[in-house]
Amino acid sequence: MRRPTARAYAASAAALAALLTPGPAAQAAGTDRAAAAATVIEKVPYTMDSSNQAAWWTPAATYKGRGQYTYFAFNEPGATAATHRPAIARRDPDGVWSRLPLLAANGQQAEFPDDNGHNQPSVARDGSGRLHVFTSMHANPWRYFRTEAPGGAVTDHSAELPDQGEAITYPVVTTAPNGDLYLAARVGAGSDQRPGKLYRWDNAASHWSVVATFAVALNRSVYPDDLTVDAAGRVHLLYEWAKAPATAFRHQLSYLRYDPATGAFADSAGGAVTTPVTPATSDVIQELTTGEEWSIDNAYTGPAVQSAKLTLDGSTPKVAYRYRSADSGGNFRVYYAYPSGSDWLRQTVYADGQTAAALGITWDATEAGRVYYVTTSGTDRVFAATRPGTTWTSQSAAPGVSADRLAVRRDSDGNDVLYLPDTAHNSLYYGVR
Repeated sequence: MRRPTARAYAASAAALAALLTPGPAAQAAGTDRAAAAATVIEKVPYTMDSSNQAAWWTPAATYKGRGQYTYFAFNEPGATAATHRPAIARRDPDGVWSRLPLLAANGQQAEFPDDNGHNQPSVARDGSGRLHVFTSMHANPWRYFRTEAPGGAVTDHSAELPDQGEAITYPVVTTAPNGDLYLAARVGAGSDQRPGKLYRWDNAASHWSVVATFAVALNRSVYPDDLTVDAAGRVHLLYEWAKAPATAFRHQLSYLRYDPATGAFADSAGGAVTTPVTPATSDVIQELTTGEEWSIDNAYTGPAVQSAKLTLDGSTPKVAYRYRSADSGGNFRVYYAYPSGSDWLRQTVYADGQTAAALGITWDATEAGRVYYVTTSGTDRVFAATRPGTTWTSQSAAPGVSADRLAVRRDSDGNDVLYLPDTAHNSLYYGVR
């Protein structure tokens, strides 16, 4: 397993600046934004609540039947400006949309308090066609909804989860090739530690179980970012560490792999890992840099990680993340990272201005990855960066659409399905590239 090295901590300020500062070619590439329209951009025909905004979530799922089906979990407006009602927007292969509200035990659409960055939904479709939604939890007991059959009502099944009564935050979920689901979440609301746990939905048995507490440490809180499953069924996890109990700024972005065939965990080089990991035993992608501090001050201005997303090239993880270094002028730059031997190599994707927390990444061998990011200003805000040669080049991913958040899911036809909230106009957009 890889750990933060003494060499990384002892590196000079000049060396760290060279590592994280983009060269002239990368800087130039970041400004190359010739508009390249997505194959499809259309407005989802349902009103979205402005609270529908996050970075960690997995709010989009796809399924290939007689064509591609798309499922967008989102927040609709609630009875008051401070509440929302979760629902699923389904797009059929013929382009027809339908709406599936999440129903509480009383048969009415569920309603929860707004909490930007926390109370947003994640969705997945299992191998039997059932939809699963985890929503609106910021240190709350499970809020879990599921269909009993394809096309059925989405009803409350919260009582079926393990760890009843625990405080759950940041649920991210994905579908395995065999139809099972895997879910990662932060569990607990302790002031001294908040662990990360991995769960599995056994599709054949229709049953949830705990796989493991994958990360925990005294005075640290775990922030799940993403997870995905490769063709061999191995689960790849991405997460960050923060000073407990909680903060907007995190550190030591890390990776972990789980093999359900053996029950073993490993790092990106295949080395055995004992769980739960700690910051000292994690496979760290972004080491601490000069001036970086563990702080729970939400006004902290030093180096920090804030969000990250994961994709696979076969079984090799490729990661997009936002990092604010001491020399970035307060901006969170966008980076791309991949393992090489016993280290992680990093490249600068975008460094020309401030970015919003939401990211996306998919793998395309001809483009050496596709990284999506959002700028905090401009007419077009959502961009896709590719690196067909030696530099990253950015293009507008949604020309003319004032989306200010995003999520991305690659469908089985090799298309990138874009989930594009425009929080200023209470609108959600669907895109395909």
